[in-house]
Amino acid sequence: MRPVNLLPAELRQGAHAPMRTGPVPYIVLGALVAVLAGVALLVLTGNEISEKKTEVAQLKREDALAVQEAKRLAPYTQFQALHEQRVMTISSLADSRFDWERVMQELALILPHDVWLTELEASASSETEVGGSGGGALRGSIHGPALTLSGCAAGQESVAGFVTALKDIDGVTRVGVESSSLPSEEEGAGGSEASGEGGGAECQTREFIAEFHLVVAFDAAPLPLPAEAEAVPTPAETAESTSETASSESESSEGE
Repeated sequence: MRPVNLLPAELRQGAHAPMRTGPVPYIVLGALVAVLAGVALLVLTGNEISEKKTEVAQLKREDALAVQEAKRLAPYTQFQALHEQRVMTISSLADSRFDWERVMQELALILPHDVWLTELEASASSETEVGGSGGGALRGSIHGPALTLSGCAAGQESVAGFVTALKDIDGVTRVGVESSSLPSEEEGAGGSEASGEGGGAECQTREFIAEFHLVVAFDAAPLPLPAEAEAVPTPAETAESTSETASSESESSEGE
């Protein structure tokens, strides 16, 4: 037979005893846990927002300080840029100077004994105006430094030898012959008397003497700076720039 519990339901104990309070306490407890979790999440979010706001304010202060420091140091940056620009200008001026003294020394060493010069012109560029013919169109085609030589030699072979000797000068890139001619029959017959009347060159006193006009080019030499290029700073300009920098620094210090 199957046992039957005859005790009333309110007196029964054990796993089979029914709940006396029902599910309400559990529902309330779950609601409290959810509210507590929401409050904790809200507090954490608020704290995070406050930290971010504090970080943004700190970054703004640092940015303002950096801008102020940059303004204070701006004159030094400008002065450094001006210094570098003027150093480059001075270097360009120094590099564009051509060593004519060395060229003259080498010309004196290679000048043959049977060649003599009546005119010598040296110019740094084709735009430089010098006295005399200036080498004509041949000189105008050379943009850099060049020598224009005029004179006489004992024959055309001597002129050719002089042209070859000129190429031995350091820096010479080419030698152009503007003209090289012997006296005409009338000038040769007249001799020195004809030359004195303007019939030929002063040095062309014999019929075998050739008169020449040469142009010696130095194409590899640096070109001189144009006239509109920045001039070398004077001591007065440097002093003025320094005083402006000092005044700007003092104003920045007072503002701080």
